[in-house]
Amino acid sequence: MSHDLAGGSLPPPFRQLRAVGAPFPEQPQLWALSVSAYPLRPVDDGILDPAERQRAARFVRPADRDRYRVAHVGLRRLLGAYLAAAPERIELTREPCPGCGRGHGRPAVAGAPLHFSLSHAGDLVVFAVADAPVGVDVEEVPSPEALSGLTGALHPVESAELDALPADARPGAFARCWTRKEAFLKGTGLGLGGEPAGVCVGAGPEPLAPAGWHLTDVAVAEGYAAACAVRHPDS
Repeated sequence: MSHDLAGGSLPPPFRQLRAVGAPFPEQPQLWALSVSAYPLRPVDDGILDPAERQRAARFVRPADRDRYRVAHVGLRRLLGAYLAAAPERIELTREPCPGCGRGHGRPAVAGAPLHFSLSHAGDLVVFAVADAPVGVDVEEVPSPEALSGLTGALHPVESAELDALPADARPGAFARCWTRKEAFLKGTGLGLGGEPAGVCVGAGPEPLAPAGWHLTDVAVAEGYAAACAVRHPDS
């Protein structure tokens, strides 16, 4: 991508991730943070804007609050490194929703030519930065007991693929499928309002990319699944 970092990397605790399978035609850069390993300090709250500080304060559970703070402080530090700007001066906004035109579409940096996405689950925060619209998602692999209540939002093809697997392989396949689906929907700007069951991305080893998009799994820590979707430049 054209907006590479100076020096090509970020210092720890940022960790660069790799896509699984075929490379993207326009390669986004993928990064992760471990919430428990990130050294949050009181001064970090000064990096957040007032709306982010208010949102963080509304979390009842400290673990949820810390995950939100790490995700958004980390995002601002990451974008600041790409744009050579102070993290607290990054102006975050929302693009118009492609479905209704209101201001709750893809998150964006006001006036910046790059695109980004973030997702967090459990102890992990994942970021994607690209030259084209991009979506990323990470999920914890559900327990077998929880799986039965989650499959209703899958496409019939995906449900059939899951049903054909041994029971012990289904939680991982579901997580793989769901992260692909949510990464794509986030990339479009529709999010989960885009009818997840109407999109088929596959639950098998190879993702089924929707037309005009490149979709890949992302290598993350054991117990998690992640995926990234980026729109083809000519779409």
